[in-house]
Amino acid sequence: MFSQRSSSVPGVVDAIVFGAIFVGFAIFPAIAGSYATTTAAYFIIMTFLGISLSLVWGYTGIFSFGQSAFFGVGGYAYGILSSNFGNPNLTLVAFMGALIAAAVVAAFLGYFMFYGGVSDVYVGIATLAVTLGLSTFMYQTAGSKWAVGNARLGGYNGMTGIPALQIPLGSQSFVLQGTALYYAALAALLVTYTLLVMLLRSRFGYAMIATRENRQRTELLGYDVRFVQLIVFTLGGLLAGFSGAMYAGWGNYMTPSTMALTSAALPVIWVSIGGRKSLVAAIIATIALLFVSQRLAGSGDQYALVVFGVLLMVVMLFVPNGIIVWGARRLEFTLGVAFRRRSASRAVTRPGSEGSP
Repeated sequence: MFSQRSSSVPGVVDAIVFGAIFVGFAIFPAIAGSYATTTAAYFIIMTFLGISLSLVWGYTGIFSFGQSAFFGVGGYAYGILSSNFGNPNLTLVAFMGALIAAAVVAAFLGYFMFYGGVSDVYVGIATLAVTLGLSTFMYQTAGSKWAVGNARLGGYNGMTGIPALQIPLGSQSFVLQGTALYYAALAALLVTYTLLVMLLRSRFGYAMIATRENRQRTELLGYDVRFVQLIVFTLGGLLAGFSGAMYAGWGNYMTPSTMALTSAALPVIWVSIGGRKSLVAAIIATIALLFVSQRLAGSGDQYALVVFGVLLMVVMLFVPNGIIVWGARRLEFTLGVAFRRRSASRAVTRPGSEGSP
């Protein structure tokens, strides 16, 4: 949230910034090449992973390392389902099945955590254990015996040959690759952001924020805090699974490394550096840090992780609300002061303002 309101509900400034981002990305393919557009599509797809953690952690106070696990579930589920459907037009059905799979896994895990009394830092530990356990299991799925129908899991090498997402149009089908996938992901981001803003402005959204601020007080007001946490955690798993399924269709592969320790930490880093209590900040930070990571990856060293680590320490020590949120608030404050000074100056110099009785 860029404004100074403590509720963190997205406001006008957030809408303006998101609108500018959307317009910029909408015209990007017209001025960039096909490779840059494909890379930018990857950035947009990963924003859903950042948004999922912002919703779960930033707005509801559930610190989770499990978003990459749901990302992996969505990606592998899409790969398995789409590889076993003989008709390419059914990839959309496979995609919906992947979303359901990620949501069910998140709901199953969330139910046992929240109704079992797991809270605070222990949620982070539990989700991290599930993520690492799932990635470790997928790493050892090499060989022909580890196959689901026509889909081989592939172990360390991962699942390859995953079909691209296709939308049936009568007797034909529209393949979402390149620029088509780019605009599909961008449209999905617009719809997702709009629906989440509507959710956060609803009664349930304020219950989410109240749960983050004080669970005991929220319970005394008559809300079922565990139910609120479960719904939000499931929705976060759905968004992460959406990102994973889109990623599998984008790259036509899925590997266990997407659920490894580094991958599990990345969404936490993105959201922390940007500002976990702002959906827009999470989007900006995800895109910016992925761009930096890609640029630094060309050196062959792990400079990106070093840079991210330094930025995370700076955030933890000096700007706990996030660098992007802090910068936006400073800019908003500076512009506000300048506007008030200009208004006061005009009032003083206005004809008839001096010497009046």
